[in-house]
Amino acid sequence: MKFQKHILILVFALTAAFGFSQNQTSDEIKFEAKVSKKKLGVNERLRVDFEMNKDGDNFNPPSFDNFMVVGGPSQSISNQWINGVRSFSKTYSYFLAPKERGNFKIGQATIEIDGETYKTLPIDISVTAAVEIPKDPNDPDYIVQQNIHLVAEVSKTNPYLNEAITVVYKLYVSQNTGVSNWRELDVPRYNDFWSQNIDMKGVKIENGTYNGEDYRFVVLRKTVLYPQKTGKLEIEPLTLDITVDVPTNRRDIFGGRLMQSVHRTVAAGSRTINVKPLPESGKPLDFTGAVGEFDFKVTTSKQTLKATEALEANVEVSGNGNLKLFKLPKLSLPSALEVYEPEHQESISVNLNGMSGKSSDSYTIVPSYQGKYPIPSISFSYFDLKTERYKTITSNEIVINVDEGPINTANTVANSNTPKQQIITSGNQFASFKTKTDFVSIKQSIFFKTKLFWTLLLMPFLAIPIAIFIRQKQEARQSDVVGNRIRKGNKLARKYLKEAKNTLGNKEQFYNALERALHNYLKAKLNIETSEFSKEKIQELLQNKSAEQNTISQFLELLKNCEMARYSPFSNVEMKQDYDKASNVISMIDRQIK
Repeated sequence: MKFQKHILILVFALTAAFGFSQNQTSDEIKFEAKVSKKKLGVNERLRVDFEMNKDGDNFNPPSFDNFMVVGGPSQSISNQWINGVRSFSKTYSYFLAPKERGNFKIGQATIEIDGETYKTLPIDISVTAAVEIPKDPNDPDYIVQQNIHLVAEVSKTNPYLNEAITVVYKLYVSQNTGVSNWRELDVPRYNDFWSQNIDMKGVKIENGTYNGEDYRFVVLRKTVLYPQKTGKLEIEPLTLDITVDVPTNRRDIFGGRLMQSVHRTVAAGSRTINVKPLPESGKPLDFTGAVGEFDFKVTTSKQTLKATEALEANVEVSGNGNLKLFKLPKLSLPSALEVYEPEHQESISVNLNGMSGKSSDSYTIVPSYQGKYPIPSISFSYFDLKTERYKTITSNEIVINVDEGPINTANTVANSNTPKQQIITSGNQFASFKTKTDFVSIKQSIFFKTKLFWTLLLMPFLAIPIAIFIRQKQEARQSDVVGNRIRKGNKLARKYLKEAKNTLGNKEQFYNALERALHNYLKAKLNIETSEFSKEKIQELLQNKSAEQNTISQFLELLKNCEMARYSPFSNVEMKQDYDKASNVISMIDRQIK
């Protein structure tokens, strides 16, 4: 009996130990690589799965040397509970095509799980000569391989630097193959290219041929590229996940074979572009990278204007080429012209032929003085793809004629025939430089109880009564309605008298300004409106204000001259006399009226 008891205890102990070891094993982290086959023909495909039993981060696949990735990576996750035990699996899958025959290795992949890095073991693969692949018409891989083709059509594989090329991606499907949907898995990144996709409105199914056979096709993408480097550049492939309708062994009630939708991956093979550098022979010094066929012009909004008026100078390049990828030449203008920063504008469209349109810089120019100001000619150089030579277009010189405004007497133009004078130095041209140094003590003084200290201390107390006095004066001035009107009238009179002085020599402008000055002065002094303006009314009001008759007569005579100036000629001397007379009359009326 005791012997049987010992046997039972031993069995329970072994069972518990076995269960404990199983739990330990189930908790062990695994990360391993699996392949669909280790020996295959050069025309076959290889599937590689990297499988883990716990989720991780920073997965890094091997480089897959001597293989071309035709699909993947695709990711699948399995999470199951069986008898209360959780089973987890995560897999990254790749589909490879060997590049040549030979013995190769699938390198190690790495991943981080719970802060530790795990690696797979390398796998040896043997690639033999091509083998005969069974042609099962119901095999999804065979259907995709034989009847579906994703093609990247490149317009030119040997372009110049900055020459436009186009890439059109087409999906060809044979007549008897069903594709119900597709989705982009990997979009190409055009490194070392300036690129722009062309908008496509919907997808249109068209008929065409592929390898001499009839196919249907759709255009998936159109992209314009401008290479920015020379040499061999790679265009990455576009990868699609397509849904293919595959026949099954089941049939419907009428005997027709039922179809099944399966997902397969197709890719447009990468393309290599060999970019030629632009020739160095004949390259102009001002060449900034423009490639194409262009026109160039410099125009101005006006060529004759007055001082302080503004004009627009426009530098424009138009045509077909890399319009967004070069800088426009800058205008070189005389220093006497005030020039603002140019405003850049573009009107460029992109189609399968590349960029077309125009690019321009608009300069705002304001002359300050009278004179003739030339805008020198400037040149624009570009590389013509048709002739494969550089071309230079030079604009015409434009002369800006400023016919009205102040004269700049400070600027003098040197005569080219005047001989240069020899500069004679007096020997003391460096007299302004000090040769002796006066040292000043930097000993710190005590600021407390100095004159500056007491001044700063008392200044706020002195500022308060001064501020109150200024405020009272401002309030008194603002409440003086009559005085404010008089001051406003005097200000306007001085303003118009100043304007009249600036227009001496121009009869019409001078007398218009003089008449406005006299009118505004009287409106403020006599408090009358324009509708009451008559010589009799003016004379009556001035007399009531105790103005002298001689002063009144002079004022009325000035108004008469302003009226007569519209119909009679006046000399510059007479205009100067009337200006002086107006100044004197306004001063006398200010002193005489009460």
